[in-house]
Amino acid sequence: MADSLAERLLAGDKRALARGISLVEDDDPEGWALVKEVYPRTGKAAVVGFTGPPGAGKSTLIGALIRHQRALDRQVAVLSIDPSSPFRGGALLGDRIRLSEHFLDPGVFIRSMATRGALGGLAEAALQTALLMDAAGKDDVFLETVGVGQAEVDVIDHADSVVLVLIPGSGDSIQALKAGVMEIPDVIVVNKADHPLTDTMVREIRGVLSLAPQHGWRVPIVKTEAARGEGVEELAAKLAEHRAYVEAEGTLSERRRRNLLSEVLGIATMRMRRALEASLEQDPEIQELLDEVVARRLDPSSAATAVLARSESAHNP
Repeated sequence: MADSLAERLLAGDKRALARGISLVEDDDPEGWALVKEVYPRTGKAAVVGFTGPPGAGKSTLIGALIRHQRALDRQVAVLSIDPSSPFRGGALLGDRIRLSEHFLDPGVFIRSMATRGALGGLAEAALQTALLMDAAGKDDVFLETVGVGQAEVDVIDHADSVVLVLIPGSGDSIQALKAGVMEIPDVIVVNKADHPLTDTMVREIRGVLSLAPQHGWRVPIVKTEAARGEGVEELAAKLAEHRAYVEAEGTLSERRRRNLLSEVLGIATMRMRRALEASLEQDPEIQELLDEVVARRLDPSSAATAVLARSESAHNP
């Protein structure tokens, strides 16, 4: 079954891609086997992450960018990540509607993903999904995050280029940039640029950027009016420029190496935690340790040391 699924996915079959993503989302071993099989065929897609406050118009901007890329005959996939939705599979209803004009286009694949409260699960499933989209022959993979939690940041970190979308008057975002809470993105978009405060905001952003360490790439600020498609061509050009720059500098492979290493560590950490949790439930001595912590006779750090020592001795008798 997995063989034919992998073959269909590599041939660009939309249904095979959808099925593969569902398996990965459900943490099904068949999904992991599929990723393993197609992984050597990944790494070709340009992966772009879009982040920014809710209401900044990320979906509208992505919709306009899809239209631009499709005119160049590029295959596009979008993964929208919404941490708040309790509805499995139908995470981003509003965004799905905003991107709906592209649903019938065979060269576009759109998927939403909700966290369902799984610790570390969102980032892992999203990254595996991006790999499957890449393997299915997509030229561009757009990752859109609605939330600003750690899992969403982890996902955005895995993009080759990161776009921060802001709207005039969203002062919190400028504060976050100033405080270094937000990593400096590769491209900054000021959307809804017909607003009277647009130029003030651009000046503020330039001020923040001038304080950041000046490395080779100068972060461009692009003004867009996504609902009308204005500025989208310039954004596409800046993204192509950034990609050419990181490829020429050799930083694309460095960035991907760092991202893949953190992904390996992330998956290993998640699996170790699960294994530890499973062993905690079955080991009466560990239960006694936890009782000691609850009774305040043993501190949590000492208990953790004992738990680790116990699991090591169990693996190395």
